[in-house]
Amino acid sequence: MINDLLPGVVAPDPELEAVLAHLMAADQDGTRIARAIRRTFDMLLDGQHTGRFRWEQLHKTEKTHCGTLIEINLQREFGFADGAVLDYSIGGVEVDCKYSQKLGEWMIPPEAVGRILLGLWANDKDGRWSAGLVRASEERLNPGANRDAKRTLSKQGRTTIRWLFKGAPLQENVLLRIPDEDIGVIFRSTSGQQRVNELFRRAQGHPISRTVVATVAMQEDYMKRVRGNGGARSALRPEGIVIFGQYKNHVQAAVVLGLPAPGPGESVSVRLTRRRTHHGAQPYVELDAEQWVVARHDDPVELAPLLPNIGPL
Repeated sequence: MINDLLPGVVAPDPELEAVLAHLMAADQDGTRIARAIRRTFDMLLDGQHTGRFRWEQLHKTEKTHCGTLIEINLQREFGFADGAVLDYSIGGVEVDCKYSQKLGEWMIPPEAVGRILLGLWANDKDGRWSAGLVRASEERLNPGANRDAKRTLSKQGRTTIRWLFKGAPLQENVLLRIPDEDIGVIFRSTSGQQRVNELFRRAQGHPISRTVVATVAMQEDYMKRVRGNGGARSALRPEGIVIFGQYKNHVQAAVVLGLPAPGPGESVSVRLTRRRTHHGAQPYVELDAEQWVVARHDDPVELAPLLPNIGPL
């Protein structure tokens, strides 16, 4: 029993340790859990068809469904077996999956009391997520229950959570990072192409995911709106703005210039200018046989160089 131990000491729990070892072996850096959470938020918001990008824009029933979707998406990501009583069987151990918008305040049903809980939290606005394991034993739970007989971890119980990842970064939703004034301008146009152009014009230096492009374009062929030959790359080139994608040479150039490296499905825009004396030791890349740097606000606007697409990741 937890009360038989010295303060701050938790009894060994071989089942919990086995589940923890299994999860960490399958996802050492948390990329897969984060991907399942990101996928869940994007599914709920359905930006391509609704234009929504904030948690507050969801209906109450959609918010309630979030935990179930995270449970489903984690099972799809990891291939967990179904549990006989609880959500999963991980390494032969029954595990219940719970999500809450408040860290550690998971609603624990009667059938999960005494069992292992995989608890998750995420906040899209903060761009952070956490995942931890805890045995929901009786002495770790608050005595009161809601009308569904669900209970929560007590203050002492929350101290026994074994965090796999805490406050880890969630793939950025750039629409939550730029000023409301810019959001207003982006969504003002009735043209999907013009909205995408404005997105890359106003969100320079930020990773922009496919989902964000789809939310802004609200069209089926949304990635066409990013490319050259009439897309944002062509439209913004006269303004000196280039759009780096996930091609190997694009990623390398972005990193050299001190920009975020575009990940799978991501793009990063920035205004470039030819390198001049006043740029000093500012990092540069060679494109079209010339040296280019990230433009300062007082640098002249000039036609951006063409970006060859070499070596897709």
